[in-house]
Amino acid sequence: MDEQRERPGVPPWQRWMERTGRGPAWRSSLLVAVFAQAGSGWAAQEQTGRVALDGFARLLLLLGPLLLVWRHRYPVAVAYGVSAVTLVYIGAGFPYGPVFISLALACFAAVIAGRRRAAWGAVGLLWAGHLLIGHWLYRLLPPAGDGPAPWAQELGITAWVLAILAVSELVRIRREQWALARAERAAAEKRRVNEERLRIARELHDVLAHSISVINVQAGVGLALLDSDPEQARSALTTIKAASKEALGEVRQVLDTLRTPGDAPRAPAPGLDRLPELTEQAAAAGLTVGITTDGDALALPPGADLAAFRILQEALTNVVRHSGSRTARVRLSWQPRFLELRVDDEGPATGGPAGGSGNGLVGMRERAAALGGTIAAGPRPDGGFRVVARLPLKAETAPPEPEADPDPDPAPEAVPKPAPPQEDP
Repeated sequence: MDEQRERPGVPPWQRWMERTGRGPAWRSSLLVAVFAQAGSGWAAQEQTGRVALDGFARLLLLLGPLLLVWRHRYPVAVAYGVSAVTLVYIGAGFPYGPVFISLALACFAAVIAGRRRAAWGAVGLLWAGHLLIGHWLYRLLPPAGDGPAPWAQELGITAWVLAILAVSELVRIRREQWALARAERAAAEKRRVNEERLRIARELHDVLAHSISVINVQAGVGLALLDSDPEQARSALTTIKAASKEALGEVRQVLDTLRTPGDAPRAPAPGLDRLPELTEQAAAAGLTVGITTDGDALALPPGADLAAFRILQEALTNVVRHSGSRTARVRLSWQPRFLELRVDDEGPATGGPAGGSGNGLVGMRERAAALGGTIAAGPRPDGGFRVVARLPLKAETAPPEPEADPDPDPAPEAVPKPAPPQEDP
């Protein structure tokens, strides 16, 4: 407020608009004033029994539109003020005509501003005053010799009042509906942006966590064998190069979706068809992966196929990071309604820092939940760690809750207690 007053070269009306968000209604008020002056002159020629327009009448016809200038800023005061001016004009015996337009606009602005009681009070004041003047005070007020107003005229005034309020309420409801629709669209857009942000974050986490884990292990092998076994060190460097190249390619694919939204990706999203490649990468990190399959493989929807691959990728990455075991078992069980993925390692947990973000299991649960699936992860009673994921084969079909595992090893608890989960610290 003080800054606006101190700014040089800014006229007062512009500072008022900046404070209120809406400027004075000069144009519409000027148009109403011109129409009221001209229309009332024509009405005076038709209504010979009323008092002729004089300077006082012209002033009242100008005062009502003048008050309308501030109807957006002070809707209650303007509504009652215009109603009083109109009532004085009628009580003075001047001819009926466009004088009522100012009251209609004032009440309309009050209803739109949410001051419905003020609008009803203003038109009620005019209606009651007109009834009092037309049937009781007409003997005391001009024009001389005037009789009581016909009841048909009162019915017309009543219908006019109700029409003003009905139109105002209709416009108010429509504006509220439009505002609600805009808010819903904005909220939906915000949700869509947040969901896309989380999706990209999961993709980047899964890609980088797996690749950096492989690079970290192979870098340690290369440093340890650089002098004693140069060939093995060279093989570790070759693995690092391949893993980093693949990670860069997948990161570039994810970032391309940000640069060109709506375009098809340059390379297909990974799925279970790349499971052999995933086991080779795990083997390069020193992890031997055994894969077994139960049932007949079925075609997965693209989203479920990508989620299955990422869940297996993250589970194997956690084994590399957190488990002392160098072997892992992967089982794919194809059921009529869902696909079950199970990853086991023999442990024990290393308990050392792995440089992760702590979002591995959270990301897996989010992927499964987005498809209507479930994740159960925790330590096994005989040692090691197990991750069990169930993904529906159809997006609209939710899988049943995880049941007892047919394998001799009992299923892990949903919330592990004996040992910390194999998740990034």
